[in-house]
Amino acid sequence: MRILVVSDTHNDYYTLNQVIKSQTKAEIVIHLGDGEEDIERIRHLYDKKMIVSIRGNCDWGSNKPYIEELNVEGKKIFATHGHLYSVKVDYDNIINEARKKCADILLFGHTHIAYCDYIDGLYIMNPGALRGYNASYGIIDICNNNIITNLVKMKEIF
Repeated sequence: MRILVVSDTHNDYYTLNQVIKSQTKAEIVIHLGDGEEDIERIRHLYDKKMIVSIRGNCDWGSNKPYIEELNVEGKKIFATHGHLYSVKVDYDNIINEARKKCADILLFGHTHIAYCDYIDGLYIMNPGALRGYNASYGIIDICNNNIITNLVKMKEIF
């Protein structure tokens, strides 16, 4: 099962659409906030994909949740934008919350800085911002009880 993870599109519908088109194997798309209008505009184009979106700090007036917990292929994913856990200061609060929820995978955005790590049984990914300089996104493959995470740095925007 392939999961495409994006965040912080900030009204860049075009790039979001191009990335989803380019990742044909992704069955799930997770948008980690700050681009609710972008993902809602895209949703009808990809009716065969499961699309999950979370409210970010710039998604004013949104009724989306701040947190999503998903079970995919027997793995628990804890996903949030990150601002409620002060991720621009450090990752301690959000990692502790993911551990409390017994997550296998922690996903967050907000910092616009791509980050991927594995710490004591917890896969951690911030896909960075899909918009702007150093644009990036994440890919997670879950297969045969294994988890593989990758960050994709975009050079030219399509």
